[in-house]
Amino acid sequence: MARTNAYLIRCPSCGTQNRIPADRAGQTAKCGKCQSSVATDILLTAAPVMVTDRDFEMKVLKSPLPVLMDCWAPWCGPCRTMTPVMAALAREWQGKARVGKLNIDQNPLTATRFQVMSVPTFLIFDNGRLKETIPGAVQKEILQTKMRPYLYGA
Repeated sequence: MARTNAYLIRCPSCGTQNRIPADRAGQTAKCGKCQSSVATDILLTAAPVMVTDRDFEMKVLKSPLPVLMDCWAPWCGPCRTMTPVMAALAREWQGKARVGKLNIDQNPLTATRFQVMSVPTFLIFDNGRLKETIPGAVQKEILQTKMRPYLYGA
């Protein structure tokens, strides 16, 4: 990813977007509105993040960045074909969005909550809300187009 001068990151407490200088990424910042602590280590993550029923709220709903979540299963061939695509998107969107992976066999509560009926299914979250559901293995370009309105600094 080409380095930028600053990143935008949402405060998990009040939802306000804050500008974080690139040289401060990885440090704890304070929200300009509510003064809550904002962890900026997420800006340095360039790989998909594993999500579970237990940490779904923290990693997805309270994420300071928009999230593209891949709901998958280890027995699913099309899911395996999407693995390198998700890794590439995580690198491409570093500091702009989070890419998450949820194994539906190990995390049935979250899969049921969002009515994941087939795999792979991609869920787009922004500001703690489900914005879009994309069923099936799709081309990388489709995921890029669907996420474009939510990417910070894009």
